[in-house]
Amino acid sequence: MITIALYSMKGGVGKTAAAVNLAHLASSDGFRTLICDLDPQGASSWYFRIRAGKNFNSSKFIKGGRGIDENIKGTDYPGLDLLPSKLSFRNLDLALDDLKKSKTRLRKIFSEVSDEYDYLFLDCPPGISLVSENVLDAADIVLVPLVPTPLSVLTFEKLGSFMDKKEFDAAKVYPFFSMAERRKSLHVETMERLSSENRNVLASVIPYRSEIERMGVYREPITAHMPGSFSAKAYSALWAEVKDLAAGNVRKPHG
Repeated sequence: MITIALYSMKGGVGKTAAAVNLAHLASSDGFRTLICDLDPQGASSWYFRIRAGKNFNSSKFIKGGRGIDENIKGTDYPGLDLLPSKLSFRNLDLALDDLKKSKTRLRKIFSEVSDEYDYLFLDCPPGISLVSENVLDAADIVLVPLVPTPLSVLTFEKLGSFMDKKEFDAAKVYPFFSMAERRKSLHVETMERLSSENRNVLASVIPYRSEIERMGVYREPITAHMPGSFSAKAYSALWAEVKDLAAGNVRKPHG
């Protein structure tokens, strides 16, 4: 199973939209796919019209095992399952902090379903926390949506510094431009500069389009609702790049 995290220290950058559409595209390609909504806001869960069970909470999630199996839900799309979020996930940091080896807990939890899925997508909350450290440990590929503005670039640079400090593998981090507007010279200049400076920047660009914002109205991936749209084609191009990365990915055993 290849674990792909959609992560950013910054909120409002198109992370959930990318997670939802990439997961849908993976399942459409015939891969057994699970998307895990780690954000207590539960946006991915809401897009797929799925609610977590009443008895599911952050404690049961952290324990893994049966608590995970019983709460994975099928979506309306063949081959695509979802582990929904709960508001109690806001306490995940505290729950993790009480455990031994707390920075590797997510990897252990998801290893229990690794034989059941080809791809696991993690829709992560913004910020830097113990949850973030678990995500950076567990993921084979970390996709970082990057709005092409100086503030977003600064935030991305801070992520790089954090990973260096914590000795995470920065080579598995792949930024891609999100909510980009090519009519804005600042966006174009930022994309050109960062692409020349960082060889891991993906070529695909997700545009700023109202049709993506309207995913919240029709509550399904744009790749399903409007597969021929410009935005859906942008996500398809991004998926093609990610799939190539995953095909060449060899998971190193952890000591």
